[in-house]
Amino acid sequence: MSIFFLQKNDLTFPPGELAHDSGVLAIGGDLSVDRLIQAYGQGIFPWFDPHMEPMWWCPDPRCVIYPDRVRVTKSMRQLLRAKKFRVTYDQAFEQVIEGCETVFRPDQDGTWINEEYKTSFSELHRMGFTHSVEVWEEEELVGGLYGMAMGNVFFGESMFARRSNASKFGFIHLCHNLAERGFEFIDCQYHNDHLFSLGAEMVPRDYFLEVVRDNAIDHLEKGQDWNEIHHGAFDWNVQ
Repeated sequence: MSIFFLQKNDLTFPPGELAHDSGVLAIGGDLSVDRLIQAYGQGIFPWFDPHMEPMWWCPDPRCVIYPDRVRVTKSMRQLLRAKKFRVTYDQAFEQVIEGCETVFRPDQDGTWINEEYKTSFSELHRMGFTHSVEVWEEEELVGGLYGMAMGNVFFGESMFARRSNASKFGFIHLCHNLAERGFEFIDCQYHNDHLFSLGAEMVPRDYFLEVVRDNAIDHLEKGQDWNEIHHGAFDWNVQ
């Protein structure tokens, strides 16, 4: 398959099924709010060197986690029952992105998060499309994650931790919330051992895109209000 080149004055994406075997679909365009909404609504995401042109991806197969199948180890159940950390939603979005940008992760070489990306994702947050999960130890932000929600699909972007297990604590909390709300899956984009340890699965791109497109139809112009997302107790004995 060929790799397509996007123009800044045209928001149109080629179908994700036409992506190169590497997963790259297109290069160019920009990170405007409108383009990002169109991209995620078609199962396409940006991932690139922040000093280069945006690169747009739609790999096959795709890595997802079904919220009701998240894997919770015995040690994590103990932390959750003990309420080791406090979890909030959409209370410190910019701080979470900053944490994801600056906290070192051994499995990643640098970051794709640049100023244009942060500006657009912050605006998408104000519009109700992007959401953050904050993990607190007393009043200190010690971990978190963020992503895009369309319909009943959550597109995970990045996570960080300043304390052991903090990001995992927040992610498991998010999975239980999304399961309660009827979300179909969390898009993890690309797989790694950490995601597999949480129960990630690989699914065919055709199936993934069908679910995403069905969910995005009614949500391309309006975000979601997460103000009533669950903050109470869960049954942390889940496997």
